[in-house]
Amino acid sequence: MDDVWIRVAENMTARVSGPMKFRLVLQPAMAAISAIRSGLNDAKSGKPPYFWSLATDRTQRANLIKDGWKSVGKVFILALTLDIVYQFMELRFVYPGEAVAVAFLLAIVPYLVLCGLVTRLMSKK
Repeated sequence: MDDVWIRVAENMTARVSGPMKFRLVLQPAMAAISAIRSGLNDAKSGKPPYFWSLATDRTQRANLIKDGWKSVGKVFILALTLDIVYQFMELRFVYPGEAVAVAFLLAIVPYLVLCGLVTRLMSKK
């Protein structure tokens, strides 16, 4: 089991300096643009910050996930696809778990952080 974690750590750090490293900037930027647009729309319509609502409002959770997926789903799929291409080019093998983790970090995390932040900042005005 330790070998798996060592491989994952080595593969993750190799992504920073390997080919296609432009995606490490491009994909979070695309997620940020999507999050800013969603956050501004949420602030205009008086909705609470996205991640806070997702974590606390059980009745609306399914709708929030569906709405969030509409905004960031394409960026996630692109991140997943590009990581699979990277793995195939560099490793000659695809590790699906690593691909999902990278796509989550590059697309979903920036969206969750920025969408709520923008909503909160724009609601204060």
